[in-house]
Order: sequence, then C-alpha cells, then structure tokens
Amino acid sequence: MRYKSTLAGALVAVAAVAGAACHSEKAAAVSERPIGKAITIAVPLGLPGVPVPSDNPQTAEAVVLGRRLFYDKKLSADNSLSCASCHNPNLGFTDRQKHSTGFKGQAGKRNAPTVVNAAYLPFQFWDGRAGSLEDQAAGPIANPVEMNQKHDVCVSKLDADPTYKAEFRKVFGPGPVTIGKVEKAIASFERTLISGDSPFDRYEFGGDAKALSPAAIRGLAIFRDQARANCAACHTIDKHFALFTDGKFHNIGIGVDDEGNLTDLGRYNETKAKSDMGAFLTPTLRNVAMSAPYMHDGSIKTLRGVVDYYAGGGNSNPYLDKKIKPLNLSGQERDDLVQFLESLTGELPSEAGPPPASQTEGAE
Repeated sequence: MRYKSTLAGALVAVAAVAGAACHSEKAAAVSERPIGKAITIAVPLGLPGVPVPSDNPQTAEAVVLGRRLFYDKKLSADNSLSCASCHNPNLGFTDRQKHSTGFKGQAGKRNAPTVVNAAYLPFQFWDGRAGSLEDQAAGPIANPVEMNQKHDVCVSKLDADPTYKAEFRKVFGPGPVTIGKVEKAIASFERTLISGDSPFDRYEFGGDAKALSPAAIRGLAIFRDQARANCAACHTIDKHFALFTDGKFHNIGIGVDDEGNLTDLGRYNETKAKSDMGAFLTPTLRNVAMSAPYMHDGSIKTLRGVVDYYAGGGNSNPYLDKKIKPLNLSGQERDDLVQFLESLTGELPSEAGPPPASQTEGAE
C-alpha cells in the first residue's frame, strides 16, 4: 500500500512537472506577442491597407524597437554590419551593388532587393523561401555570408544590454530576449517602410491630370497595353491601388549562360517543381528609379537597359515564361516607358531612417 502511495505521488509529481513545462512553453509563446495598444499604419495615396499578422499586432513600441535593431551592427558577428548595410535608406533601401557585401567582405550571389513596400509581398527573398517579414528578419543574421552570427549569440548580446533588455520588456512584457521577439520587432518596423503618393498615384488615383509629363502618360499607356509592353501583366495596377507586383514567380530569362543553362535555379530550389526553374519573385516597381542595378543578379545597370532587355524578348531557355516575347517598341516608346517608371518614386515615412544616436549604439 505504501509502495502504491509512493508511486502515485511520483506520478503526480511527474504530471505536475510536465504540466508546468507545458505551461512554461505556452507562456513563452505568449510573451513573444507585443503587449502594447495596436495601431494602424497610415497608408499613402495609391496603396491598400498594410496586412498585419494576428500574432504580431503593430504597436508603436515594437516599431521603435525594430527601428533600433534594423540599424544596429550588434546583429552581426563582428559588430560591423546591420540590416541597413544592405538596405540603406539613402539608397532606396538597397545597397546599389550588383551583389551585396557581407561578413569579412564576402560577396553574396544575388542583388539586395528593396525593403520598401515588402510588407505587401506574400513571400520574401527572390526565391520566396520566407513566407513573412518575420521569417525573413532572422535569416541574414545567421547566414555565414551575411552577418554570420548564430541566433543564440545574437540574443545573448542583446539580453546583456540593459537598455535593450528594458525595451524588449516594454514591447513584449517580462521574459528574456528571444530570436522570435527580434524577428517580430524588425518586421514591425519594416511594415512602416511603405511608399506611395508618387506622381503616378496623383495622376491615376488623385485625379491630377498634370501630375505626369506627356512622356510619362504615353509610357503608362505602353506599360498597360497588352499588344505592346504588357508590363502590367506582372507589375499589377488595380482600380483603387497599385502594388506593381503580382507576388508570383516568373522565369524571365535572366541568369542564362551562353549555352542556355540556368546559372541560378531560383524558386525551384524551394519547391522542386520544374515550372519554377529559374523563376524569381516579381519585384515591386515603386521607387524603382532608386534601386539600380536591376534583376535578381544585378546584371542590368539602368532602367533603359531593363526596357531594352524585355523588348528583346529575354534570353531563351526551356522554362521562359510565356508572357515574355519580343516587343516592337521604337526608341521613343522605350524612353517614354522609362519616364513612366521614374514617375513611381514616392516619399518614405519621416521616421524611416536611423533613430537618434541617443537611442542606439553601433547604428549606421
């Protein structure tokens, strides 16, 4: 009888420990959700509301923390790189390099896409390997070619900083810094990096007939015309807003060697579907005049070069998207298209740049 009693007590104790562990795990998961009052991101003319995941509501405090993290070099192994090293606000949130330079001068294999309006994309990275801004945020930190810092090391550095520790508690409540909290804070800041109210928006959605030059208006007509450029097939314009991306993946012939072989398999590396061979995410064209060089490999230096490339029908390969075909465009029409693309430059939020020096250490 005593044996049974002891066994029963032990079982109860084990159950209690298991229950406590389970409760602890749930508590940790809850603690990674911002606790402040949810806010709505104000959107400029030409853009829809910004999608926000239910487990990471937008709060003012999270945006402030995310902004600090985005510009802080502590996120890299040797404190030399921040997110802004490749996504510089003065360069359209790109780095204007063909391939980005990472840890100890290592070169990446792809061009750094802009973070502007990335909040609207259903996938992140050229190959779509991340399904959200949160998933994307921590990838470069651990990537040995980029920041080369293991997540546990990154978290330890931040947790050891009293100012960060206090700020994380303000945003997420009690508990240690976690990589999940880092991801959510950075994503919250990146969701505010939206740009609209460009000359195109004022013309198209604001009713200002003088917002575009005659050349840009002609370029817009060519951009939409299915019989001419048909750019809007992938760089979409809707009735009340324009994202200038369909959020899908296409093989446009970029990254093909002299023998017709793909040098980068793109989306195929993630899906293993033959239809995704050499396919890459359609980038937004907003602020495109600020984000040269172009394409996933940074191989085209100018907007006119991009237009000329498409006019030539791309590089032939077995997986070339059916929408890609030679275009019979005159030199004037190509210039008009460039004028239209340059009209897509809008303003960024006033607090998109680095935070005041008093709020961060090691920021760019």
